[in-house]
Amino acid sequence: MFSKGLPHFASGVVIKGFGRGSKQLGIPTANFPESVVDSLPQELNTGVYYGWANVDGGPVYKMVMSIGWNPYYKNTKKSMETHILHTFPDDFYGSLLRVCLLGYIRPERDFQSLDDLIAAIKADIVVADEALEKSEMLQYKQDDFFHTNNVEDLCR
Repeated sequence: MFSKGLPHFASGVVIKGFGRGSKQLGIPTANFPESVVDSLPQELNTGVYYGWANVDGGPVYKMVMSIGWNPYYKNTKKSMETHILHTFPDDFYGSLLRVCLLGYIRPERDFQSLDDLIAAIKADIVVADEALEKSEMLQYKQDDFFHTNNVEDLCR
């Protein structure tokens, strides 16, 4: 049912990223600090994933996440960039972001243009939105991980 290394739970304080999600792409992302990226299991390949996320213990929403170096932008630092399928009224830098990765959509790849990249991300969002409606995925939306105050539970 799951890809190798999934489900994977991660949490950390949202930091400023590259500033491209909202501005260049129109698809805002929340970024994890290097410590969270560095603690990813070896078996998780770079690419695009889907799952659930919440901010500061609030409602749990669908999300897509890019893990890797974003070849289009030729990043030199690996990142975890989360796009939550919800419109937030404000930025939430410094907030606690919790995610549960459940499925793998595709490997990361380069694109010929910014429009091609945006189209791929929008297609990824559709895949995530549909996949997360399956009962075996919906059960994770209720996981205690999203509402615990126990630090050990945040690092499973």
